[in-house]
Amino acid sequence: MSDDEEYTGEGDPEFIKRQDQKRSDLDEQLKEYISEWRKQRSKEEDELKKLKEKQAKRKVTRAEEEQKMAQRKKEEEERRVREAEEKKQREIEEKRMRLEEAEKKRQAMLQAMKDKDKKGPNFTIAKKDAGVLGLSSAAMERNKTKEQLEEEKKISLSFRIKPLAIEGFGESKLREKAQELWELIVKLETEKYDLEERQKRQDYDLKELKERQKQQLRHKALKKGLDPEALTGKYPPKIQVASKYERRVDTRSYDDKKKLFEGGYNTVYAETLEKTWQERQERFTQRTKSKLPKWFGERPGKKAGEPETPEGEEDAKADEDIVEDDEEVEEEVVEEDDEEAEEDEEEEEEEEEEEEEEEEEEEEEEEEEEEEEE
Repeated sequence: MSDDEEYTGEGDPEFIKRQDQKRSDLDEQLKEYISEWRKQRSKEEDELKKLKEKQAKRKVTRAEEEQKMAQRKKEEEERRVREAEEKKQREIEEKRMRLEEAEKKRQAMLQAMKDKDKKGPNFTIAKKDAGVLGLSSAAMERNKTKEQLEEEKKISLSFRIKPLAIEGFGESKLREKAQELWELIVKLETEKYDLEERQKRQDYDLKELKERQKQQLRHKALKKGLDPEALTGKYPPKIQVASKYERRVDTRSYDDKKKLFEGGYNTVYAETLEKTWQERQERFTQRTKSKLPKWFGERPGKKAGEPETPEGEEDAKADEDIVEDDEEVEEEVVEEDDEEAEEDEEEEEEEEEEEEEEEEEEEEEEEEEEEEEE
């Protein structure tokens, strides 16, 4: 036996047998795997089939439920529409009944007005009746839309304009019917003319009342010191303030405020200045006058060796003799004069203080007048 035969095992029955055994084991194992896979696959297919059947059943039930829901919605919508139509018909009937009653009242009122020969007032003021949401009937009429007004117009015309029943009428009956309609037209035109004339009279009366009201408001504004047209406008007048700094209400009359812009303030100011000047001048002239004391000391500006007085030495000597004789008397006079001078100075200081206070008061008054003018 060579090495090659020993390596490959060819010709060895045991080796071949082992190889066959291995192959058979592998084949059996594969068969088991395949059978197990087929079982698992069949189970999955069964479950998938069940799920599909369940899904199909759910689709059917959902479609039935949607159909039922749609039917229910349709019925509810139809019921809602039917209720809305019934409500609308009820409102139309109520409105028709209300308009019929109003038409009957109007006809009765017109008949009563025709029966009366005496003239009554051009208009009557009716009491305000609070309707829905606290609105009057006139306010409710104003708040109505165009469609509502058209609908009410159709309803009112439906029972005012009665349909003509002329079927089967002959020539004579048609003539009678035409004559009746002609008389009705003449009657309605007469009523229309009377109502138009009455409306003209009412417009004239209202215009006159408004003019009277304007006149009263003008008088009222003049009494309050305002412009005559202040209260006749759409809005009330603004509160007039005398000064934008003090925020005081202006109580001056219209004439007083008008005179402020007529000029002449300079002349008034000059007159006041002249008056104050005259008063101070009189007070100054009526003051107590005090004489200055005589000079008995050394003459100002005197040089050494000069006489006491510029007239000469003889006069100076005579003066010295007189001065020596009267020294005692003059000393007493000087003391009295000094006291009087001090009193006069005090009085002058008091007068100056009073004058300064008066000037300050006048300046304050002038500033207030300028602020008021601004």
